[in-house]
Amino acid sequence: MAPSAPTATAPEFRPELSAAENLAFFDWVNAAVVAANGAAGGRDFIDALTAAGFDKAQMQVTADTTTIGEAADSVQFSVVFQGECLVGQYGPKSGGYHGAVRPPLGTGACLVGQTRPIDW
Repeated sequence: MAPSAPTATAPEFRPELSAAENLAFFDWVNAAVVAANGAAGGRDFIDALTAAGFDKAQMQVTADTTTIGEAADSVQFSVVFQGECLVGQYGPKSGGYHGAVRPPLGTGACLVGQTRPIDW
């Protein structure tokens, strides 16, 4: 599911249910970020997901810029939720916003590679 804009009525956040059963809410939150700011970066998504009720301590986010200071083609962000990963991706080279439920890595994290600290 890749909504282009938030629907008028938000899906309900149900923290007692599975990641798959909360994917529509995760996507709705992230679509609202994109609708509000087409140039949204990682912090925008993390802040919105936190405000929506997801646990910031369970999140990861990639950098908004490359190692040479260029804008990243896309930013990925995730939440470990009920033993699974809610994963989002957004950027000009990724065809807009995409959300999915994936199994966690062997490390228990959701994203491969180096992520940036969520220290705000």
